[in-house]
Amino acid sequence: MELYEILGYAGALIIGLVLGLIGGGGSILTVPILVYALSLNPIIATAYSLFVVGITSLIGAIKNMSKGLVDFKTAIIFAIPAFIAVYLTRAFLIPALPEELLEINNFTLTKNLAIMLFFAIIMLVASFSMIRNKKGENDKDGPVSYNYPLIVVEGIVVGAITGIVGAGGGFLIIPALVLLAKLPMKKAVATSLLIIAIKSLTGFLGDVQNLDINWPFLLTFSGLSIVGIFIGIWLNKFIDGKKLKKAFGWFVLLMGIYIIYKELAAQGF
Repeated sequence: MELYEILGYAGALIIGLVLGLIGGGGSILTVPILVYALSLNPIIATAYSLFVVGITSLIGAIKNMSKGLVDFKTAIIFAIPAFIAVYLTRAFLIPALPEELLEINNFTLTKNLAIMLFFAIIMLVASFSMIRNKKGENDKDGPVSYNYPLIVVEGIVVGAITGIVGAGGGFLIIPALVLLAKLPMKKAVATSLLIIAIKSLTGFLGDVQNLDINWPFLLTFSGLSIVGIFIGIWLNKFIDGKKLKKAFGWFVLLMGIYIIYKELAAQGF
């Protein structure tokens, strides 16, 4: 086993560790680890990421269900447009995209390059969401109300983004649950994990019909991530996850910039 492969599997453990410590964000590392450490094609990497994100989020959702923090009605209302969008994106949109999307002078925008650049942009947006200090977040129970038109639009957008980049999109879902369904923050975080699990695993089903899945590798990688979650949950008793969140946000920001640099440098920029 080569060094990069060892680092890749160690990265799977770190993904779960981050999820366990700060309750989200770790899945944004999955695609870079699969692409750069384990040398997977971006299309395969985003597909595998959906499975890893789905399984790890499901573990977290089950844990939150036992605490009574998951609002099932809200999860279903948000998940329906999201999982339809993510399934259609993975099953039909991604396979339909040509290998070369655009050519300007000597620059060719390939499908793989476009996916990695779009993913890097999503990383930058996610990092800002983690870095900024949010004040005045509601954490009190009150009447839940739904803005159905905006929920449908938000679900479609988040589902499509998840389908393209293979990340959970919790940084988009949680604010939507707070603003569009008036959920308190703790319930929004817990409910988002169930939504992420449903739409990620649904998106992965769209890939099963188009890709050859290396199940031994995928299950091993996912298993390590799940082990990392339980370690992170245990460490959470001793470490304040909220303080780590901002530091991790800066790390994600640097990773996003690095991906943009690396991909464009490979094209001769």
